[in-house]
Amino acid sequence: MIRAHRVDDVRRAEAAALRRVPDGALMQRAAAALATAVAGELAASGRPGRSGVYGARVVLLVGPGSNGGDALHAGARLARRGARVDAVTVADAVHAEGAGALRRAGGTAAAVTGDALAQLLDRADVVVDGVLGIGGRPGLTGAAAEAVQAIPPHATVVAVDLPSGVGPDDGSVPGVAVRADVTVTFGTAKPALLLPPAAQHAGRLHVVDIGLEPAVLGPAAVARLESTDLAAAWPWPDAGDDKYRRGVLGVVAGGSTYTGAAVLATGAAVRSGAGMVRYIGPQAPTDLVRSHWPQVVPGEGRVQAWAVGSGVDPADDQQRPHLEAALASDLPCLVDAGALELVQRRTAPTLLTPHAGELARLLSRLEGRDCSRAQVEAAPLEHARRAADALGATVLLKGAVTLVVPPDGATVLAQDDGPAWLASAGSGDVLAGLAGTLLAAGVEPALAGAVAAAVHGRAGALASSGGPLDAVRLLDELPAAVRDLARC
Repeated sequence: MIRAHRVDDVRRAEAAALRRVPDGALMQRAAAALATAVAGELAASGRPGRSGVYGARVVLLVGPGSNGGDALHAGARLARRGARVDAVTVADAVHAEGAGALRRAGGTAAAVTGDALAQLLDRADVVVDGVLGIGGRPGLTGAAAEAVQAIPPHATVVAVDLPSGVGPDDGSVPGVAVRADVTVTFGTAKPALLLPPAAQHAGRLHVVDIGLEPAVLGPAAVARLESTDLAAAWPWPDAGDDKYRRGVLGVVAGGSTYTGAAVLATGAAVRSGAGMVRYIGPQAPTDLVRSHWPQVVPGEGRVQAWAVGSGVDPADDQQRPHLEAALASDLPCLVDAGALELVQRRTAPTLLTPHAGELARLLSRLEGRDCSRAQVEAAPLEHARRAADALGATVLLKGAVTLVVPPDGATVLAQDDGPAWLASAGSGDVLAGLAGTLLAAGVEPALAGAVAAAVHGRAGALASSGGPLDAVRLLDELPAAVRDLARC
């Protein structure tokens, strides 16, 4: 599991660590790891006529704080290995000891602007972003913004601790910010590295242990489940299970117009291993479900959780009573699409699965004021948390990074497992059936949402293989995505 901690928690842990180690030790640990990461990028770049660090061109963008010091000391290490290292300073004062170390190793440190800056960056094999750290405000201005905007598209960018210009705690990106290929972060991840939209600026993530104590850091603000976590959370059946122990999912999906949603949601439950699936809906989608999935039982009966709303118009006179009955029950409930317009605070476990537009409409209804999709996309964590707290429910906000936000400030889970091709019709219906299956198996909502998002993403990667996918192909790959977890 990748854990991320807020700025205040990191500062407290760093202060405790500094009392235990010699002056400068933490910075040297960070610099060594950063230099190793840059060397790895140089070795992997396949530059004609060069091998590794020797002869490479590295440009450091250096701000006034400790991140700049990390970059300068890392630059000194690279310079001693034969790289040409030039530090572009974007502040009146930079880390003096680091700048001295770089110059003694044969590098340079100076303010560079205009055409000279553009030429320097254009020739760089790697650009190291050491402009701002966890103390920086989101959105770069002045010389820092000029330097970042001058980075050419072909450059390999390595960020120090987090990409400069993003909001460290909330993942906001209100203006100019670095887009990194790799982020080397120290002690623990920072929330921005896992949260949208900033996570899209982080690239590949390397978390480096510099000696921060977990007990001092405290609980994570944000976390991301990895393969072993997913395998541990999946409700694997054993020899003594029957269909009821494995979980019976009731599905209210589709209608006379969106018949496919019924087929996809029930199919996802079947393909992801539900003990039994019941479908409730009008005759046309019922006939389609039975023709695709003869093991699905039509009509009312015993269920252990509900997945409701996918492809349902809340004004549908046939489906609305079934939505209302499921929401009024004391059973765990996944609430998607049309059912989001009907949901109120429930005491039973509840998982909401809106996209940004649906969350905006939900908040407009709950708060009695307009909320737009653009506002949700600019601050997804804030808006998902408002809905979670208002309804006492867990909110799974779909997107390139899927956020799973429990109520009452509990750890947020952020999954980034699938290809962009997943943004296609029917994909959300598959996710609803998959997550509903986990609820029916007794998995609590936040974990069910995160595991479902991850498996959904992995099935999407299998279905895509780098190209377009469709929801039927996504369904077909669900068993393989689950099976792959068993190898972890």
